Amino acid sequence: MKFLLLTLITHQPDPVTGATESPAQRLRRVVDSARLAAELGYDGFAVGERHEDPFISSAPPVVLSHIAAVTARIALFTGVTTLSLLDPVRAFEDYSTLDNLSGGRLELIIGKGNGAAQAQLFHVTAEDQWDRNSEGYELFRQLWEHDSVTWSGRFRPALTEAKALPRPLQPRLRIWHGSATSRESVDLAARHGDPLFSANVTYPIEPYAELVRHYRERWSAYGHDPADALVGAGTAGFHVTRDSQDALERYRPIFEARQATARKHGLPIVFRTVEDFVERSSALVGSPQQVLDKVLRYHEQFGHEVIHLSADGDGFTDKQHRESLELFQSEVAPALRRRIPSRELGAQRYAETVLR
Repeated sequence: MKFLLLTLITHQPDPVTGATESPAQRLRRVVDSARLAAELGYDGFAVGERHEDPFISSAPPVVLSHIAAVTARIALFTGVTTLSLLDPVRAFEDYSTLDNLSGGRLELIIGKGNGAAQAQLFHVTAEDQWDRNSEGYELFRQLWEHDSVTWSGRFRPALTEAKALPRPLQPRLRIWHGSATSRESVDLAARHGDPLFSANVTYPIEPYAELVRHYRERWSAYGHDPADALVGAGTAGFHVTRDSQDALERYRPIFEARQATARKHGLPIVFRTVEDFVERSSALVGSPQQVLDKVLRYHEQFGHEVIHLSADGDGFTDKQHRESLELFQSEVAPALRRRIPSRELGAQRYAETVLR
């Protein structure tokens, strides 16, 4: 199994101290988190894309380019790239540049996006965001794999023998399809032989497991080898300590702050208490053995090879956050790596003769 740290770059008061960083401080902390992930041996670091409060993650390629400059080997992910909101040509230019700068360490997770602010900022609505995502993906893929592209669609001007630059370093970019509720996203991934990344954060396992099963069914229906299907999954929260009760109590103010934010923005309240959240969600909060057991239980349903953990230390001291990440790497990750074979990520996918 492979392990990513993910941040959506939330920008709000710390749930314990109440302090609020400046945007510059918050963004620098993201870079510091990526350095720490690389130092501790995590396989990848992911930056989400959001265009509304309480997030300041509107420019993942900029943040990831900075991270590429201060790290050497760790794979660089988006989580997710909201292609429904972007001009696919401009997105290609950004990510092809990042691919070259990072030495081929880039992997995209794409999604249609969500939130009311996108309608105001980008004039993209719930009614057309899926079609925009699908069309954007098709054009982005063509631009990546072909030097000259002739294309027409609904949402941007047509292209005639267009050459987008710079040409990417990776011959074929791995593009994961983020999956939360949409069967359309699952089908698009299966049709193109792409991997699926289940959000797996808002609800208990059942709806996510059903979509993963549907992905595998559609994968086979499109004629792909079932052994080639690749699945990743998110986690709803993360903190591991030697004593499970310590982990729970440390996580309690973080859970309560998240509940308050959900109520403020009219989001569903699925788990009423932190105990219920740790028991029924995908959150990895507890002792190393508890965390290991939960990942294995989820793997029975998903068959996934990659998971993401929270990169953010909000609500914890720097020492607590680092110790949690270190404990996972020393006592949980080795057991999962032994039990669950996984494919390489980032530049490790290619022989040195391809990316040089």
